Amino acid sequence: MISYTEENYLKVLFALTQENGVATANALSKELDIKMPTVNSMMKRLADKGLVVYESYKPIRLTESGQKEAALVIRKHRLTEMYLVEKMGFGWEEVHAIAEQIEHIQSPAFFDKMDELLGYPHFDPHGSPIPDPRGTLPVTDYKKLSQCRAGEVVIFKAVHNSSVDFLKFLTEKQLTLGCEIAILEVERYDGSLTVLVNGVNKLTLSKFICDQLLVSY
Repeated sequence: MISYTEENYLKVLFALTQENGVATANALSKELDIKMPTVNSMMKRLADKGLVVYESYKPIRLTESGQKEAALVIRKHRLTEMYLVEKMGFGWEEVHAIAEQIEHIQSPAFFDKMDELLGYPHFDPHGSPIPDPRGTLPVTDYKKLSQCRAGEVVIFKAVHNSSVDFLKFLTEKQLTLGCEIAILEVERYDGSLTVLVNGVNKLTLSKFICDQLLVSY
């Protein structure tokens, strides 16, 4: 049995590896706000369970078993977020903290039923891929809005930043997943974009905002 705390470590390890290609004890310490000796102790425990490959001062690697366990925690989290939005009417900015609690329920049947009721979604309310029951992630081909050029038209697919304040900002600006974004102008000086959302809503977005919006053609 994997503990609540161990699941959190595995989940963060998985996310760091997905984002940066590698995960380190130092990055784990910063992400979880936990002191290095505690992180090192946990890595040794996870290594003993065959979930990570760990050597001092070297990147940490999830084993095949560890990767699957981490993906299944993420699956539970993202299915819960989708259920809260689609079936219970929560806003996309409200669901993360609730899902953080529910993701630790040890009942695959519970989440399989949730998946069935939702119609087997591939993505959560923030556009993040939901692992399947085997821990496999759907493949995505997104890029940052900030990488787009004037004249291009793209579809808003996911957010890189899912903080409450950021999601509230997007809602206020009527930037929702699936909307069409036409890039009208790219400001050379600061990288800000002037865009037209769904053909009617003209906005100027900073490079920071555009870095957080993931899009596809």
